[in-house]
Amino acid sequence: MALPWLSAEARPLLVQQLSGFLRTGALVFGGGHVVLPLLQQALVPNGWIDLQQFLAGYGAAQAVPGPMFSFAAFLGFDLQPGLQGIAGSAFALIALFFPSFLLIGGLLTFWSDLGRLAPIRRALLGINASVVGILLAALFQPVWQTGIRGGAEFSLALVAFLLLVSWRQPAWRVVLFCAGVGGLTLA
Repeated sequence: MALPWLSAEARPLLVQQLSGFLRTGALVFGGGHVVLPLLQQALVPNGWIDLQQFLAGYGAAQAVPGPMFSFAAFLGFDLQPGLQGIAGSAFALIALFFPSFLLIGGLLTFWSDLGRLAPIRRALLGINASVVGILLAALFQPVWQTGIRGGAEFSLALVAFLLLVSWRQPAWRVVLFCAGVGGLTLA
């Protein structure tokens, strides 16, 4: 994306990391949780953040409003080496959400006209279907494969699901409950 004349490995580290956030932000459609597998693929294999730390940050971000804002800030703060601290948080947030701001600014005046075009409506239906697939992929990898290692984790996940869906508990309360139970029994 940035400095296209350089190979990905030859780009400065900060450019590589910000590029991961920019590319992820450019592909987000239909909800913030779509970014989970995209950010994981951009950051974890390069060794910039450990998978366990990545998932812990994602889980903690679910307890607050605007979890993807919080998660991007967490990642930008904690990447090693490269983006770090308050400045890293700010740059990660800006890079993740900048493509959306460009899209809104560029399409807002044409949106009502675009919505009347049948090919655009069909394309949006296809995009929505692909978002469902990406969300399922985010549930399976890395969350399910890493977090569900046995019966105890599965039971806790099932209780959390029931708390959210059947008993309509707020997400922050379910996250705190799971962190407490997980810390006591699953460690």
